Amino acid sequence: MTNGPVSTPPTAPAVDPAVFTAVAQGHTHDPHSVLGPHLMPTSADGSAWAVVRALRPLADEVVVVTADGEFPARHEAAGVWEAVVPAPVGDDRAAHAPDYRIRTRYGADAQTADDPYRFLPTLGSMDLHLIGEGRHEELWRALGANPHRYSSTLGDVEGTGFAVWAPNARGVRLVGDHNRWTPVHPMRSLGSTGVWEIFVPGVGEGTRYKYEILGPDDGWRAKADPMAKGTEVPPATASVVVHTQHEWDDLEWMTARARRDPHSGPISVYEVHLGSWRPGLGYRELADQLTAYVAEQGFTHVEFMPVAEHPFGGSWGYQVTSYYAPTSRFGHPDDLRHLIDRLHQAGIGVVVDWVPAHFPKDDFALARFDGTPLYEHPDPRRGEHPDWGTYVFDYGRTEVRNFLVANATYWFEEFHVDALRVDAVASMLYLDYSRNDGEWAPNQYGGRENLEAISFLQEANATAYRRSPGVMMIAEESTAFPGVTAQTAHGGLGFGLKWNMGWMNDSLRYIAENPMYRRYHHGELTFSLIYAFSEQYVLPISHDEVVHGKGSLLRKMPGDRWQQLAGVRAFLAYMWTHPGKQLLFMGSEFAQDAEWNESVGLDWWLLDNPSHAAIARLVRDLNIFYKATPSLWERDFTPDGFEWIDSNDADHNTLAYLRKDKAGKPVVVVVNFAGIPHEGYRLALPFGGVWREAFNTDSETYGGSGVVNAGTVPAEPVPWHGRSHSAAVRVPPLGALVLVPED
Repeated sequence: MTNGPVSTPPTAPAVDPAVFTAVAQGHTHDPHSVLGPHLMPTSADGSAWAVVRALRPLADEVVVVTADGEFPARHEAAGVWEAVVPAPVGDDRAAHAPDYRIRTRYGADAQTADDPYRFLPTLGSMDLHLIGEGRHEELWRALGANPHRYSSTLGDVEGTGFAVWAPNARGVRLVGDHNRWTPVHPMRSLGSTGVWEIFVPGVGEGTRYKYEILGPDDGWRAKADPMAKGTEVPPATASVVVHTQHEWDDLEWMTARARRDPHSGPISVYEVHLGSWRPGLGYRELADQLTAYVAEQGFTHVEFMPVAEHPFGGSWGYQVTSYYAPTSRFGHPDDLRHLIDRLHQAGIGVVVDWVPAHFPKDDFALARFDGTPLYEHPDPRRGEHPDWGTYVFDYGRTEVRNFLVANATYWFEEFHVDALRVDAVASMLYLDYSRNDGEWAPNQYGGRENLEAISFLQEANATAYRRSPGVMMIAEESTAFPGVTAQTAHGGLGFGLKWNMGWMNDSLRYIAENPMYRRYHHGELTFSLIYAFSEQYVLPISHDEVVHGKGSLLRKMPGDRWQQLAGVRAFLAYMWTHPGKQLLFMGSEFAQDAEWNESVGLDWWLLDNPSHAAIARLVRDLNIFYKATPSLWERDFTPDGFEWIDSNDADHNTLAYLRKDKAGKPVVVVVNFAGIPHEGYRLALPFGGVWREAFNTDSETYGGSGVVNAGTVPAEPVPWHGRSHSAAVRVPPLGALVLVPED
């Protein structure tokens, strides 16, 4: 209730004009102690009053509007206006801060708005405690821009709470569309956590904003929100308020995901750069076209190169400036949710590239965020990456670790992503990565390992697997660092899968050789089985292998065009039958001729050429056969799922091996990288009976020459290579065949 009839208001307590000036200029940690409502001592007649102050520079008139009426404010100093208004007295007979609005007139233009400075902090004590400990696993719900709704006497209030971590700032101001980019919203510091906060009524979806941060050097910096959930389309750099409205329709997928071990099933990944797959498509168009295409080709997963916002498109997304905001180049964040939703409904998992290894030095983003090295390590020997001209995160700082660990959780929980492929892990693990002597400092034990980065990766992986059962963490790690896919409880890094860069380098080097000379490089193919089961591997033919002068997969093959196409067919069959999961970059599935160029897109017209359409058909059929054949994936990570039949036939450029499922059912594979067929090739078999040719890359269906076996192959009791049975088979030139036992 209110006081009843309004009596004569008392005089407000005097405030030093220098305090008003400090507030107006943003040189304050607590603007709410000056602005907003402040209860005054009860008057002699028992009436209750509050002084309301508002920052309205250049205003011609300011009026405080309450349930008791309108109260003109008086300009005090530096744009601060002040009015004394009645304070309501509750049933507890205590005075309470009034509900009010502020009407401001600039010339003939008058606007009435709620006051940000009458609201309590939007972060609770538990939020602040967890942030201080570096353990806030849902950090995006506390920091950044988040919607809030409050009830009040003059009507419900909706708006956005803004919170940012800037512990060394001397002042922080919020500017944006809502205040015409003028510094009238200084934020308050919430104590030792270094978090600054303000709730602004009326601010909603689509509002652009930034933080102006006063550093220890007395310089102001305009910064995008590190926790922004949306951004302007580059090259514009403002953050954007985003309130998701997407309603997920992938419950069946998510329920099944939580119940399964994702690493033990078939995984065939189609890697995509969203901007150049089919240029001009947004997330929603991709939801139709990409989903249909990936489903038709039979891949189990699609992998997006980084989708977090980045200023320079030519970085392909690997120079991230907004880790919590999907790039706005292709639409609203809910449009990305729609794309992932559609892929899930089609039975396709989603992998997203994640880049916690480094970040760019753009002035508007994370670099020197509050005027000091904050997200980056302060020692340039650890805080700068010489290869990429970027900063390196300070993995030993609890708040920075929290920022990154929560970011992984964010993509899993808010976007239903199924896996994160962690970029450039090797650069994180070693203090001397790409550094010469004298350019790096050893760890506390004198070693080259980055102990803080190792601990961070373990925490990120353990948190992801604990919070989101059924997801995968995948390492792009190019060294022999031990235990990348070992559990953290056993001292490992805790990844689920690791890219097999050794296999990729060796096999691509081998196929680049002329078949005449491949016999001298045979060990480059067989070497991968020495270590194939030391980690849980993915076999990657990624974007990095078809760009920057390396040529497309097709152009890596020697010989004329028929031989090149045959080489692609044989190599893909070898890849799909080798222990490990598969990843293939877009365009390789139809033997793209030119190397990838992100600015022009793929050569889709090649699918009008029967030879290239046949390659796409081969990949589709490989995926179908692969998914239907547990022998090719159930024992990917254990040596009992693989046996050499003949690893030494270098003279014929031929490999023969078998794969087995958990029941021991075998699949026999023969790959011939020679340019001639091998007729009557004696092939050892694990047992007698009839074997069926389940796959042959030289089939005319795939553009081959038709060197195939007539449906079935009888095993003969002729001992060969230590086995009791064998068969004489036709092995095609630059081709692969797969035999399975007839039931």
